[in-house]
Amino acid sequence: MGPMGPGMMMPGDKAKDFKGTLKRLLRYLKPSRTKLIVIFFMAICSTVFSIVSPKIMGKATTKLYEFTMAKLNGLPAVMDFEFINQILLLLVGLYLFSALFSYVQQYIMAGVAQNVVYDMRKEVNNKLNRLPLKYFDSRTHGEILSRVTNDVDNISTTLQQSLTQLITSIITIIGVIVMMLTISPLLTLICMLTLPLSAIVIKMVASRSQKHFVGQQKSLGELNGHVEEMYTGHNIVKAFGHEDQSLAQFGQINDRLYESGWRAQFISGMIMPLMNFIGNIGYVLICVVGGILVTQKSIEIGDIQAFIQYARQFTQPIAQTANIANIIQSTIASAERVFEILDETEEVPETESAVAIASPAGRVEFDHVQFGYKADELLIKDMNVDVKPGQTIAIVGPTGAGKTTLINLLMRFYEINGGAIKIDDVDITHMKRSDLRTLFGMVLQDTWLFNGTIRDNIAYGREGASEADIIRAAKAAHADHFIRTLPKGYDTVLNEEASNISQGQKQLLTIARAILADPAILILDEATSSVDTRTEVHIQKAMNQLMQGRTSFVIAHRLSTIRNADLILVMNQGTVIEQGTHDELMQQKGFYADLYNSQFSDSAPAVI
Repeated sequence: MGPMGPGMMMPGDKAKDFKGTLKRLLRYLKPSRTKLIVIFFMAICSTVFSIVSPKIMGKATTKLYEFTMAKLNGLPAVMDFEFINQILLLLVGLYLFSALFSYVQQYIMAGVAQNVVYDMRKEVNNKLNRLPLKYFDSRTHGEILSRVTNDVDNISTTLQQSLTQLITSIITIIGVIVMMLTISPLLTLICMLTLPLSAIVIKMVASRSQKHFVGQQKSLGELNGHVEEMYTGHNIVKAFGHEDQSLAQFGQINDRLYESGWRAQFISGMIMPLMNFIGNIGYVLICVVGGILVTQKSIEIGDIQAFIQYARQFTQPIAQTANIANIIQSTIASAERVFEILDETEEVPETESAVAIASPAGRVEFDHVQFGYKADELLIKDMNVDVKPGQTIAIVGPTGAGKTTLINLLMRFYEINGGAIKIDDVDITHMKRSDLRTLFGMVLQDTWLFNGTIRDNIAYGREGASEADIIRAAKAAHADHFIRTLPKGYDTVLNEEASNISQGQKQLLTIARAILADPAILILDEATSSVDTRTEVHIQKAMNQLMQGRTSFVIAHRLSTIRNADLILVMNQGTVIEQGTHDELMQQKGFYADLYNSQFSDSAPAVI
């Protein structure tokens, strides 16, 4: 397709505040003002040289025409080859300079665009580090990722390509109109008459193809979602024998995508033939009227040739400008989405006089703590807990009771609404978040391992850990044996999902990582529902060793942990409703006693 292909007809998202977002985006270009002036100057030079060329070429054509006509009429005539050579050399020079200026313009613009995008990506990345956890909890990862990558890439492409095209197109339109007027105002008027017709055709095709492009995008989204679901859950699909149903559903969505895509591409593909048809009508009129003017000797033959070239040059930048206008709409919408991230409410700033705990003992105190995810809906109204160093705190409650809420408050992922949480008598809001979080070690049910070697995954627990430290931690976590049975041992590379080792082995690696970190306070999730019995024994031994001498908050599932815990926090509907030792809570005959009797009787499975 030409400059006005199907891409032009794609409906771009509209920005809510086009002017405001455009102004804000242009601020990123301020440091490159000088370069932009140079780019504009280069664009003018490049375009002017290419625009002047047809007029000069027309001079050569006129000279050849005059010589030919003189010969045909039997008049004495000598061909002025020197004049023709001078014209040809001048044309070569103009085209070379035009190409050179165009090259310099693109080179400088590429640097400007990448600088803008570099600054923007840096800002977004820094902003994401300052955003509270609730921002990420309230949005899908895909949406955030799309803003950080796709939207910024869209801005990059527009700045690098479309902006220079827009400048060149506008200068070309103005320059061509000026040159056409110097040749013949009448022919210029005829050429202009085709513009309203072109606009009508573009509008008609755009309105017809737009609904099909919308359908195409919708079906494409459905298809991607279906493929992702079927791929990630292919074991379940096969286990329940739903392959045929899955394929049939894929076929239906694919058919809809084919239908929408075919119609959208076909209708938008008609734009160029129709534009060419309208253009050709204009050329015919120009040739007929131009021929009449030549016979009347009111215009030279070379000027007609130049005018036809200008008429061809005229339609292309108009099509490009219409295309770029649509792209800019989409780009401003992308910029708005990026700016929405940059304008999000950040975490509470770090305290200027931060306190650091040199030798943490692990005492934790909840002092009249109030908390709610919404300020007007408090879940925890007045929580008081005093945890002595080295104690084990079991957190129990039904699924969705809010057990992880306590963890989020301890780690200061969420800010409390009232009261204070203290570690070794230091309010956690008086500490740097980074210092606070180094006091904690976490081993959760959802193990997080990254694509890299087993050695690197364990070493993630402490910066600058030696080989001996890593092996010692792996042995303490009962992971060393299984690691050495792998073909490459500690150099075994875990894939993205770490699916090349078992769930139990993943858990052992996260315990080894926590042992290496040597934290003062532990946060553990005891769930081992998908682990074989032998590995479960290893995990339990590793956890016991890890908990030794440390304050531990355990999301408890085992009978032994609950009975032996120094303090049990019973949670329901997001708040702590009971607390005490096992015996104290059983004597109360409240929620915990009912929970224990129903789920921790000898015949019931030991899971909450």
